[in-house]
Amino acid sequence: MLVTGVYGAGKSTVVADIGGMLEDRGERYGLLDIDWLGWFDAGGNEAAHQRVVLSNVATVCQAYLTEGVRCLALAWSIRDHGQLNAVRLAVPVPMRVVRLDVDAALVERRLSSDPTEGRRQDDLHVALEWLVVGRGVGLEDLLLPGDRPIRETSEAICSWLGWI
Repeated sequence: MLVTGVYGAGKSTVVADIGGMLEDRGERYGLLDIDWLGWFDAGGNEAAHQRVVLSNVATVCQAYLTEGVRCLALAWSIRDHGQLNAVRLAVPVPMRVVRLDVDAALVERRLSSDPTEGRRQDDLHVALEWLVVGRGVGLEDLLLPGDRPIRETSEAICSWLGWI
């Protein structure tokens, strides 16, 4: 399962909470914040960056599955169908997509706590741009409001997937 939405939507927080829920139930799970797999300098070459990120996703997901993971939860901001299809090809099992829907005020509030000012400003700029143009909208199998309590959102996702 992939949780998507703009920066500040709560993707990583929800995925981490889902991991805690699954652990409490004794489920074998794997979590992956895809952003962390792409923090490197490709010299401005976006195609090279995407190739490396997707290769990393494929490798990590396969390693999880080889070790018996049953529930796989990923977090990443997906911008369009092309990027979503590339992720689906990289993940070696069928993947459902949940998008967290948020407004600009909530994104600004959440991103204001980022301790790195430059990163916060960049993420906020991108998130607001995505909200204005509707980037990432319509790619989901399930749409949930991103302003609900984290546990409520996590439970809704796990229930929808049949994980709880």
